[in-house]
Amino acid sequence: MKLATIPAHLPFLDQLAIRWIESANHDVEAIGEGIIVLPGRRAARALTEAFLRHMDGQSVLLPRIVPIGALDEAELGLSAGIGGELALDLPPAVASMTRLAVLARLVLQADKAFGTRPTLDQAWPLAKALADLMDEAEWSGVNLAERLPEAVQENFAEHWQIILRFLEIVTQAWPEWLRENGVMNPVARQVALLEAQADLWRKLAQQGDSTPIWAAGFTHVMQPTVKVLQAVLECPAGKVVLPGLDMMMAEETFLSLPDSHPQAGLSALLKNLEITRNKVQIWEGTGKGAGRAAILARVLLPAEALDDWSHPGGAELENVYRLDAADQQEEAVAISMIMREAIEKPMHRVALVTPDRVLAARVATELARWGVLADDSAGSSLVDTPAAVLLRLVAQMVDSRFSPVSLLSVLKHPLVACGFSSGVCRATARLLERAILRGPAPPPGFAALCRVVNNALENLNERAKAKLEGGITADRPFGPVALSVFMQRLAFCLEPVLGWELDAVEASVQTAQDLEQHCAPVPDLLAALIATVERLVATDEESASERLWRGEEGNMLASQLTELMLASEVLPPQPPVVLDGLLTAVLAPERVAMRRGGDPKSLHPRVLIWGLFESRLQTAETVILGGLSEGVWPPVVDAGPWMSRPMRQRMGLPSPEQAVGQAAHDFFASAAAADTVILSSARRREGAPVVPARWLTRLDAFLAGRNGYIPNHPALVWLNKLDQPLGPATPVAPPQPMPPVALRPRRLSVTEIETWIRDPYAIYAKHILRLEVLPELEEAADASDYGMIVHKALERWVKAYAVAWPENAEKKLCDLFSASLQEHVLRPALRAWWAPRLTRIARWVVQAEEKRRSEHGVPRAILTEIRGRVSIMDAPGGKFDIVGRADRIELNADGHVIVQDYKTGTLPSAKDVWAGWSPQLPLEAAMIIRGGFKEVPEHSREISDLIYWRLTGGADPGEEVVVKTREALSLTDLAEQTWENLLLRVAAYDQPDQPYLSHPHPGREPRFADYARLARVPEWNSARKEDEE
Repeated sequence: MKLATIPAHLPFLDQLAIRWIESANHDVEAIGEGIIVLPGRRAARALTEAFLRHMDGQSVLLPRIVPIGALDEAELGLSAGIGGELALDLPPAVASMTRLAVLARLVLQADKAFGTRPTLDQAWPLAKALADLMDEAEWSGVNLAERLPEAVQENFAEHWQIILRFLEIVTQAWPEWLRENGVMNPVARQVALLEAQADLWRKLAQQGDSTPIWAAGFTHVMQPTVKVLQAVLECPAGKVVLPGLDMMMAEETFLSLPDSHPQAGLSALLKNLEITRNKVQIWEGTGKGAGRAAILARVLLPAEALDDWSHPGGAELENVYRLDAADQQEEAVAISMIMREAIEKPMHRVALVTPDRVLAARVATELARWGVLADDSAGSSLVDTPAAVLLRLVAQMVDSRFSPVSLLSVLKHPLVACGFSSGVCRATARLLERAILRGPAPPPGFAALCRVVNNALENLNERAKAKLEGGITADRPFGPVALSVFMQRLAFCLEPVLGWELDAVEASVQTAQDLEQHCAPVPDLLAALIATVERLVATDEESASERLWRGEEGNMLASQLTELMLASEVLPPQPPVVLDGLLTAVLAPERVAMRRGGDPKSLHPRVLIWGLFESRLQTAETVILGGLSEGVWPPVVDAGPWMSRPMRQRMGLPSPEQAVGQAAHDFFASAAAADTVILSSARRREGAPVVPARWLTRLDAFLAGRNGYIPNHPALVWLNKLDQPLGPATPVAPPQPMPPVALRPRRLSVTEIETWIRDPYAIYAKHILRLEVLPELEEAADASDYGMIVHKALERWVKAYAVAWPENAEKKLCDLFSASLQEHVLRPALRAWWAPRLTRIARWVVQAEEKRRSEHGVPRAILTEIRGRVSIMDAPGGKFDIVGRADRIELNADGHVIVQDYKTGTLPSAKDVWAGWSPQLPLEAAMIIRGGFKEVPEHSREISDLIYWRLTGGADPGEEVVVKTREALSLTDLAEQTWENLLLRVAAYDQPDQPYLSHPHPGREPRFADYARLARVPEWNSARKEDEE
């Protein structure tokens, strides 16, 4: 028989090689005669390896092994010899990039006709969808110009007419462009070549040519491939070999399979070949999994045939295991352990088969833990390679007008050096981050950033010296010289794209005229972007080309960008904002092998990672089917952007469910042929619950009905033991650092004393570990900014009108608040929100001042924002300084002192002040008593009032809280008591065994616990709460 099948439980390519060798009677010369046509290049390479395995080391000339997609004039010999009269005069195929560029231009023109104004990054994906539609139609033999109008649905006639008008791109405009340029679609040309190949082989058959021609491994195929297979069957020595045809399924069921069934493609193929299954020869062989394949075939029967489950039969799946992981990471680690364990056996191959590229990348990374570099044959998207990521980051940076986040994303990219060594570039970038980019964002634009840097150089110098003196030298070089040189070098690197800066604004706020005015030819935009990146990646020792374009990734990226620059000459000018989206659309579909830092020569020959296409016709001793979840494997069914399923059916296009059927066949073939199979799925994917693949659900149901089950693989047990500590887990204890007294701070501010009481660990982290809390990048204005505005305005008010009361006091204070507000860089909406609140504060302050003066008279003096210091000379560890800055100190008419503090947030209660939890004002009073504020006269040191002003500007714009005396204790007594407590604390912490505890008083934690994560408070605090309960 000329039509054969290799059972699913046998390794297809090994059996094919064995049968070819046997058909040549093991004659070395005869083995090399003939042609074997396979579906893809990966299968062709794998068949070559299979021949080598079965030739026992003999030297042999192999037959010509040809992927069907590689058939062209050179392979076919159509231009000379016996096929000369059949030679084709075909126009060349249009280059893929050129086709997409021209289609994108047509999309732009068509959308303008519909009244929209898309940009290139929006048009390119539509162009790709149009190209896919044409390819699909040409493989199916569908004339879009004739069949599209027939697909219209009456209920959607108006909507369809709009789509039909848009699709005139592929029915009218594109064919006209092809004729004008003398080229043809790639698939149309491939179809013509396949048909010519079929005609050639038929002619050879008629002339009695007995050259063996085998076509193997095809499942559901398009009509042009069917013609090739029919021609092979007509050849005297021709054979068609099918993979895993189910010969036991009922004929009625086989002929009516839904497209989502794994045998649906083979069923359709036999129909097209006009051959029934009883004409198919079974090539038997030696294998272990015949029973497993039979069970899987019953499990996957269509719904109409499920009554077969009621019949008795085997239910033991030998060497099949389940891996039910909690999430993708656990799944990846477990799979890597299985693969590492498998290669302990000599000559044992292990393969992961998965369409989930994220899972494949995770497994490859985890295998590196075991020193194994896996061959991920499906590769990664070109857009995710380091060089492509850098190109997109630079485009995003210019689009965002050099925002801190986008700028640092570029500067911290591993390839960026700006002409320095990588270490100097990285250290200076971190310095720029800390000195300039942390906190509120600088004004937009590179020029504005340079101005901010220049203004900060003097302050930076002082801070850098202080850090160097404190021993922080990890980020050398410090200082304005290094930073100024760095900014000059950065300006040189960015020079090609700095001209775009004015254009890089949101398209949503631009008019059509603005967009047209600030556009440039796409090749020029790409050239400027590439030139910028090349300048950024060059080091002081290596050129850009050595770093950016090397290796397989760099070569492919350079090739794609070159093709894009040439093809984009046909495109209209575009704004620079399109580059990020354009590069994503162009580079994302391309796949490239990423070795993740490993040497390709170090790839482990027996550890394989395959995508579904790469896995077809291949197997290994151990096969892991990973990512078996709905939406991953099988994939989500998508009818495409242009038409519904019924419309596709009326046009004669393949149904979307065929993709599910092919995925099901991949599952069946991989699970049936290997010696050991692990079926792996995760319960959560990207944090969301997922449903196991329908085939796993069916398998569980089938086995449950026979009191069977699939045992779990022990990999999850291995995983739990892998990182398990030697002893039992113990809750972490609160930190108790006890540094030497010589390292403990000898100077604290009055505001830090409250922190010292509530959270001593924060003092330890800040002053001993010297860990500073970094502001957020692009930090939004918050309550601290509001407080600074209020304090600055009141400081100016008191200094201008301390005793003398001005006319129009409210207006003058409002003007000061307005000026202070304008000095801060704020969002317009926030400025508009704060302005009326500040006006209400001004009104309240004026009223409060007038009330106090009317009740207590005009003060003798008002001091504001003055600094003070008191030294504790007899502290056990040596002199200890208390410093402070008072918001306001008022000397009233009788010579007593009023100490006042402004708050824009929460006020401390009088109870907390007397209890010592909020000691700021009492400590300032104690410093006044001890002459710590030189501006306060010595004879005026009796404390009469401690006052808080809470200034919010809300419905109640202000509130005055006075700390009152208690029984026989005056406020002076409170100040002295607070000072005595401070002396005791200083003495206690001058003892080497006094620890700096974190949050030692439950319920009295500081409002802003900046070092709570460093102290691991959430961990031990939860244990403390459990103990209390």
